[in-house]
Amino acid sequence: MKLISYNIQYGFGLDGSYDLSRAAKAIADADVIALQEVDRHWSRTNFEDQPARLAALLPQHYQAYAPGFDMDASFIRPDGSVENRRRQFGPMILSKFPIVWSRMHLLPLARMVRPINTQTVALETMIRTPAGPVRFWSVHLAHVGTEERLRQLDIIVELNRASPRTGGPWSGADDEPHRNWTEGEAEPEAPLASIIMGDFNAVPTGPEYTRMVGTQPFHCGVLYSDLFVDAAVAAGHQPTDFYSHERVVNSVLDRRRLDYCFVSGALAPRVRSYAVDVSERASDHFPVMLDIDLETLPVGNHPL
Repeated sequence: MKLISYNIQYGFGLDGSYDLSRAAKAIADADVIALQEVDRHWSRTNFEDQPARLAALLPQHYQAYAPGFDMDASFIRPDGSVENRRRQFGPMILSKFPIVWSRMHLLPLARMVRPINTQTVALETMIRTPAGPVRFWSVHLAHVGTEERLRQLDIIVELNRASPRTGGPWSGADDEPHRNWTEGEAEPEAPLASIIMGDFNAVPTGPEYTRMVGTQPFHCGVLYSDLFVDAAVAAGHQPTDFYSHERVVNSVLDRRRLDYCFVSGALAPRVRSYAVDVSERASDHFPVMLDIDLETLPVGNHPL
C-alpha cells in the first residue's frame, strides 16, 4: 500500500499561487493520505470548501476531516435569513478503503501574546486494511515552541497506547436495539497497530523525535510495542537523509525535515520504501511517501 503525508498549505505552492488541484494530482494514486492545513470558507482560498473540492478531485477516496480551528463565517442573505457557515482549518485523511470510524483530539494550546498560535488537533481513524485493522492518524503539531509540541506528543502517545483499552467510538452489548445505536454492526476494532503521519514542526535531532521513537530506537535493534519507528529508518535510511520543507530565511535557502510517517513496532518490518518528492511544488512542504505491506495477513506472534 502507498501512503502519503502532505501539508498542502491550503493549496498555495512555492510560487505563491493558489491551486488545490496541483496538490490533488500529487496524491491521487495513494491508498491512504494524511493531509494537513486544509481550509474551509476562508477568504484567502476564495471561500472554497476544500474537503468538498478534494472529494470531487479524488472521487475514489473516502475522507474524514477534523477542523480544530473553527470560527463563525456566517452572513445575512438579502432576504434577512442567515447563511450558516464555518471558517475551518485542520487535518484530513483520505482512503481508498472505507474509514470505519474517526475521532478528533484537541491538542494542548498555549495562549500567546505573539506570534499567533492556533488550535491544532490529531485526527485518528480506523481502516480495515487487507492485513487487518490499522489506525491511521493525521497530525499537525504547534509551530511555536518545543515545550508545547512535547505536551502535544505526550497526549498523542498516551491516546495511542490506551486505544485497545478504551475501544473505538462505541463498545459493549446493545441493550437498546430499538434505538439502533449499532446499525447492526459488530463492535468496531481499536487495534494497537497504528501509523501516525503529519507535520511535526520538529527536526529529527530534536526531543520531539525521541518522544516518538524512544531513547533506544529501531536502528539500535529495539522495537517498542507501544512506541513508534520512523518509517524512513525502517526502510534503511538515516533520520537526517531527507528534508520535507523549504523556506528562505535572510536570503538563505533553509531546508528541514518536519514531516514524518511513524509506524508502530509491529508494522516496522512491513515498511518497504520511503521517499520525499522534492520536485512537487504545490506547497511549501513536500509529499512524504511510504510503501508498506498491508496486503498480506499477519503471521506468527506479531498480529497487527
